[in-house]
Amino acid sequence: MSPRLHLALFASFGLTAVLLGAFAAHSLSAQLSAVRLAQWQTAVDYQFVHTLALGLLWVRPLPPLQQRCAALLFCAGVVLFSGSLYLLVLLEQPWLGMVTPLGGAAWLAAWLTLIYAAWRGASNLQ
Repeated sequence: MSPRLHLALFASFGLTAVLLGAFAAHSLSAQLSAVRLAQWQTAVDYQFVHTLALGLLWVRPLPPLQQRCAALLFCAGVVLFSGSLYLLVLLEQPWLGMVTPLGGAAWLAAWLTLIYAAWRGASNLQ
């Protein structure tokens, strides 16, 4: 992943997390059940956390293979986990809940990639 694409994805995920959080607070809160609103908020919270993790990769790069792998997995997690929850809430299609764990698995794999890079003693980690 090029540095420009990495920064663009980082900024886009951060922007959309803010927008979607505000959208829920100002437009959806009166229209959604407490359960659906909590699902939306979970999607926003997890998107924020993993957007920051993606940003840290941009600031403190790893060796190219681990960098690319972790970044792609963090991005996939945002799209699959948070995206499926947003769609589940908006479209009321329960089957979308089956996609959410795939995003969680992508995030776990991203974190494992970072552990692997640290364990292997990545040369630029000092």
